[in-house]
Amino acid sequence: ARFIDAGQARDWGLINDASLVVKGVMLILLAASVLSWFLIVRRSAILRRSERDMDSFARRLRAPGELNALYRESREAGHADAGAEQVFSAAYNEYAQLRQQPGVDAEGVMQGIERALYVAISEQEIRLEKGLQFLATVGSVSPYIGLFGTVWGIMNSFIGLSQVQQATLSTVAPGIAEALIATAIGLFAAIPAVIAYNRFSSRGQTLLTRYYSLGNEVQMRLYRSLHAGSRNMAAVA
Repeated sequence: ARFIDAGQARDWGLINDASLVVKGVMLILLAASVLSWFLIVRRSAILRRSERDMDSFARRLRAPGELNALYRESREAGHADAGAEQVFSAAYNEYAQLRQQPGVDAEGVMQGIERALYVAISEQEIRLEKGLQFLATVGSVSPYIGLFGTVWGIMNSFIGLSQVQQATLSTVAPGIAEALIATAIGLFAAIPAVIAYNRFSSRGQTLLTRYYSLGNEVQMRLYRSLHAGSRNMAAVA
């Protein structure tokens, strides 16, 4: 335990003795790392809820029943991460409104549904990509920020070395060690951000593909419902 305490004290001493520029670099990288982890945890929870919502809604959509009942359920139980319900509600709401307008044929109704689906899925795409730009920035920039702190610290070490009579490893090693800590912190901030960015991008693209498939399925159901209603009206006439 004494060796561990001594090592921790030595590491803290290296950070505490660093120049103001190197300390500033370390603080920036630590702040970026904290924000990245907050975003990673938050986006992971959002994606998990969105995936569960997609699975649940797909089962309800394919179950026997009327679409207007599913629409009412979606409106009542809607929440921020219910992307599947929002896509379906946008399409069905457009379908219901266009059917009530006189002079709108079946093709016009389907075109309106297609536009509503495009807008709703585009909104889900924006929601899925939210925060990814920050993770990409942290992952790409943090190593360079850490490298800047390292170069600055090593430069100061060599400047100090030039002012002493006898240069030894013990005189230059602490300055180089404190400078290398900046690079280590930069990598600590960058690596999780890059992994999370790649993972979230892949899961987001998979969800987006499922939203398009859901939109096609909703469009087919509404198309059949529209033409079934037209045939019924023709039979009554």
